Amino acid sequence: MNFHEVRFPASLSFGSLGGPERRTEVVTLANGFEERNTPWAHSRRRYDAGVGMRSLDDVETMVAFFEARQGQLYGFRWKDWSDFRSCKASREVTFEDQIIGRGDGVQTEWQLIKTYASGGYDYARPVKKPVSGTVLIGFDGIALQEGVDWQIDLDTGVVTFGEAPDEGVEITAGYEFDVPVRFDVDAIQTSVASFQAGNVPSVPVVEVRV
Repeated sequence: MNFHEVRFPASLSFGSLGGPERRTEVVTLANGFEERNTPWAHSRRRYDAGVGMRSLDDVETMVAFFEARQGQLYGFRWKDWSDFRSCKASREVTFEDQIIGRGDGVQTEWQLIKTYASGGYDYARPVKKPVSGTVLIGFDGIALQEGVDWQIDLDTGVVTFGEAPDEGVEITAGYEFDVPVRFDVDAIQTSVASFQAGNVPSVPVVEVRV
């Protein structure tokens, strides 16, 4: 798909509004009970890139980024400041943050995932855009060495091992990651007068499947 492996300026995404979106189909039956279903296996994030702009220089930077992506045509990376690590925001990334699988003696490729758990239920989110230099991998509590034991595809979030992990081995990972997004409009309206008055343009972006 059309995607540029560049990140929207992190200084502008800081303070932006956004978060996960789900699609749920609700049917109310004649007896008042409901049937609920979803066509989406995974949530999708939405953000407003306009909220983080604080100066006219920021507006110019954003417009240049928009033009280089040709509006909605090309996707890009986005740093979600509220959720960009494999661990809690107050902690540092370690190789034991997330369990991404268990070895079977055959499989050599594993997708990075982040698991969200609450009340005995959980959701495993595929992480497709890890940040270079932040990925850590381990087996059964022992850290492994990148380039020797494993390698990471930064475009897909797939970890490849030189030898398949033995059966039952717990594979863990830690990382920072971006969200693959695109602009959700083909037009941006800006005004020097309105910006000086404290009104910033709305620039919606939406997560894309990659």
